[in-house]
Parts: sequence; C-alpha cells; structure tokens
Amino acid sequence: MRLGPHLSRVGNDIVAVHLIDTPDGITLIDAGLPGHWSDLRAELRAMGRDIRDIRGVVLTHGDSDHIGFAERLRLETGAPVFVHAADADRARGGDKPKLSMGPARLGPTLGFFAYGLRKGGLRTTYLTEVVEVADGDVLDLPGAPRIVSLPGHSPGSIAVHSALAKAVFVGDALTTRHVLTGREGPQPAPFTDEPEQALSSLDRLAALDATWVIPGHGAPFRGSPADAASAVRAAAA
Repeated sequence: MRLGPHLSRVGNDIVAVHLIDTPDGITLIDAGLPGHWSDLRAELRAMGRDIRDIRGVVLTHGDSDHIGFAERLRLETGAPVFVHAADADRARGGDKPKLSMGPARLGPTLGFFAYGLRKGGLRTTYLTEVVEVADGDVLDLPGAPRIVSLPGHSPGSIAVHSALAKAVFVGDALTTRHVLTGREGPQPAPFTDEPEQALSSLDRLAALDATWVIPGHGAPFRGSPADAASAVRAAAA
C-alpha cells in the first residue's frame, strides 16, 4: 500500500513492513513475519520493482515478528540486514526476558495470535549474519536512513529516520494499535522489557523532524514525532 511518494507498507495494522522507495533502490524497515514474503513480492510487482531492488533491511529491534523473512531475503539476494548491536544476539535467536502480557482482551489477543499463525509465526528463521549499527549512524542505503537509539522495548530498539520519506519508523517504541487489547491511538507497546525506559526514550523521538511516525503495529501516525510522543505519555498516565 502506497503511503507517500517514497513510502509504502506491506501487511496491516497487526504487523507491518515498510519500504523506502527511491530511484536507486529500496530500503526495507523490518521484515514482519515469514508469511509476509509473498505479500512483499506482490507489493513490489505493483510498484514495478523486483526483489533485487532491495538494498538492505533495517530492523527496529530483534523480536521474531520483525525479523520474519530477513534471513531468506539475505540469502536469496545478498541484501545486508542491519540491527543495533544491543539487539544483535536477539535477532540471532538469543535469549530474551520473559515478559508478562499485561492488559489483554480475548478477541484482539486471539486475533493477533491467529494472524501470527497464518503468517508463519511459529517457524521463525533467525539471522545468521547481521551488520551492527549504533546511534547516529547514517546508512548507505536508499533514503539515507539515520539510526536513533530508543532503548526500552528492547536494549537495541531504534527509530529509523528518513528525511526523504519524511518519516520516522519506530518499531515497538510505541504502538497505535495495541495487539492485545485492540485499543487504537498512540500508546506504549506491549511486551516491553523496560517500560519506564521506553517512555524516557520518547524524548529522543520528539526531537526528530518528520510528518509520519510509523510503528510496527497499528496505523501510521500523521503528525510530528513530538505530538506522537506526547500522546503516548498521555495514554500511559
């Protein structure tokens, strides 16, 4: 689905993958679930592009619903997969904290897990090779994505800022659709390692210049990162 001149989305408000599209190629932000591979191919065909137009994948963090087809893409095309050094082990299948689910409603929770099953969420393929990144890095990829550390959801959670796309991709630093309650609007994401740290990290998000704030779960937020951060804090209060 086309969001803007350089911006497209694969998936839906439950789990999404985003594309920065330029004449020099495509940068993927996150890799969703394994079953999003066929959705990605369909979106590329609709764009008149090919899988080998993808120059790299930037993971906002290393959780399984964000790394889905990344290893497959890397092996088939050679496109590198970038992840913050603090989440590199998680992206390779390392241990992660045992988290409580927090608030949940039966319908949305069942819908989330059913969607995950349909999209191959039980057959995660972890990364065997990643390129580690750090705060402030500007990657040599289409859209010149810049890395902004937002620890809290995980130690290596990041935002990916692209001035060309006028967007900041925030992964699970916040959500606009809580996958376990169905609540919509900017709010803290579930399954967060350190909730207080995640809220503190929003100060770094608010300083960015963008007209789109794009989470991994939920509808894109049309507005400034500062407005999105304020809304999340209000929802958490």
